[in-house]
Amino acid sequence: MDIAEGFRFHGDKIVNRWVEYTLSTYTSSGFFLKERDKFANPVGGNLREGLQKLFLLLSRDADPQEFTAPLEQIISIRAVQEFTPGQAVAPLNAVKHIVREAFAADKERQHLVGELYDFEFSVDLAVIAAFDIYMQYRERLYQVRIAEIKSGNHILTDSKCPSSMLDGDNKKIIKTVNGI
Repeated sequence: MDIAEGFRFHGDKIVNRWVEYTLSTYTSSGFFLKERDKFANPVGGNLREGLQKLFLLLSRDADPQEFTAPLEQIISIRAVQEFTPGQAVAPLNAVKHIVREAFAADKERQHLVGELYDFEFSVDLAVIAAFDIYMQYRERLYQVRIAEIKSGNHILTDSKCPSSMLDGDNKKIIKTVNGI
């Protein structure tokens, strides 16, 4: 029995545990875990799909260049949320531990735990690539933000309605004039 057969045998279980772990890093993890409809739960659906694709690539020792598409699918979501860079990419590393646990619990495949070096090295390469992708998305996000500030669009997107602000100022003026 070789490692490829071990990945095929435990693949679904590994991916499901990896998805559960990754979604547990969100404050709304209950919803993300329960709702499987990709349209009702785009975060959970995209993470699930991206992790599944990434696992297939990792398990067949694919070229690290092939990791880009599923990593972008995963990290593009995490980059616009309130995650630090470390928090954004950390769940990718968890697959190493999940695979080790799955193989160690299976008496027929326990011997494969010692053969996971190449797999774990591929995961490390994916984590490094994910960090680069995270930084690219964050940089793009800040460039958009700077462009909004320079163009004045931030007034429309970040502040209250101008008439609402005037209304509040008028109330202050009226109270001051009336001695209230």
